[in-house]
Amino acid sequence: MVQIKNLAQSLYPCSAPKLEQDMKLHFLQNVSVTCNDGSPAGYYMKESKGSRRWLLFLEGGWYCFNKQTCDSRYETMKNLMSSTKWPQTKRGILSPQPEENPHWWNANMVFISYCSSDVWSGASPKTNQSDYAFMGSLIVKEVVNELLTKGLQNAKVLLLAGSSAGGTGVLLNVDHVAEHLESEGHSGVQVRGVVDSGWFLDNKQYKLTDCLDTISCAPTEAIKRGIRFWGGLVPESCRQAHVGEEWNCFFGYKIYPTLKRPVFVVQWLFDEAQLTVDNVHLTGHSIHEGQWRYIQNLGQELRGTLGGVQAMFAPACLAHELITRTNWMDIQVKGTSLPRALHCWDRSLQNKLHVNGSHGLQKHKAAPARGCPLHLMDSCPWPHCNPSCPTIRDQLTGQEMSVMQFLKHMGFDVKKMAQQQGMDPSKLLGMLSNGS
Repeated sequence: MVQIKNLAQSLYPCSAPKLEQDMKLHFLQNVSVTCNDGSPAGYYMKESKGSRRWLLFLEGGWYCFNKQTCDSRYETMKNLMSSTKWPQTKRGILSPQPEENPHWWNANMVFISYCSSDVWSGASPKTNQSDYAFMGSLIVKEVVNELLTKGLQNAKVLLLAGSSAGGTGVLLNVDHVAEHLESEGHSGVQVRGVVDSGWFLDNKQYKLTDCLDTISCAPTEAIKRGIRFWGGLVPESCRQAHVGEEWNCFFGYKIYPTLKRPVFVVQWLFDEAQLTVDNVHLTGHSIHEGQWRYIQNLGQELRGTLGGVQAMFAPACLAHELITRTNWMDIQVKGTSLPRALHCWDRSLQNKLHVNGSHGLQKHKAAPARGCPLHLMDSCPWPHCNPSCPTIRDQLTGQEMSVMQFLKHMGFDVKKMAQQQGMDPSKLLGMLSNGS
């Protein structure tokens, strides 16, 4: 259990390192919109004078779904429920350095700290009867309201991005944000979304468990309980598609077809957070053949759900969160990096605007520019078969591992795998040693 907790702890603060001085904290002026414990919600902002591009980032960090799990979260992860000690970040797509962030470095950057524990969906204030407020969706709306007095009213593009629970939050809020801007008379702002590691599956767990805590509870059951507890809101078009079962809207492949705004999906094919809630724990021991098969099937299931997504970046790596990593430019799919893929997506949306004069409401496929792919997904079948995957570390020792060491550590049978792939074992061994 300790190892599982350590993994959970290591997954959520990925987006919470030190913040540099030039991102300034703003508490919301509307004090009725709060964190779980009633402390003021807020955001960090770095202005870029003269830029008409805005990047709003939703922080991730799991959730809680009843009084027991929220009490436990408040004891162990108070910084995700209260603004008294804010987590702070600026990396990857949030970096102001062109060499670290080639296409968005000079945008106005806004980091919205996660302190609502509701996957950015709630609209319930703290009352005498309830111990916690769940106001994630209202926090997003209120931040947008404040930014409209700080230059957002002149924006050309608003990119709503997020990682993990923040990525799911993008799916739930991107249309809300666009509709809110339109209702305020700013329909000229092109609203888009980038969903990083927030495309979860409502699949069957490897080992079924009782729904006692956030880490081991099946995602479907946790969200069903959570949406009632939070008073969670989902986009109207998705609500209508799933009347009475709005929990479906928290799963990417079910909400994506209902969205009106363009969304780019960044998703590891072997996401550590997904494996954790599916009760596959890669800790120190060789895994059983059943687990290995489950992991491979997970990659295939995920590929299947991404089939209809127009713009995506899906490497076959075992990891969680990408766009806030310092080395986010190093990962490639079929020779294309993520910043390059996002740039291609940007260009395709601009081209579409010129063609049909719309405000980017169409999600439909535009012909990509030559050498500018939008649909990037690894086809190799096991974790870390992509040579540009991030370094793997043994979770017990912290030692770096090569792909070959990692696969052996996981009980990978080269002969059997070669047989399944219809290959000569020595050829497969050579490929793995080279990391290809």
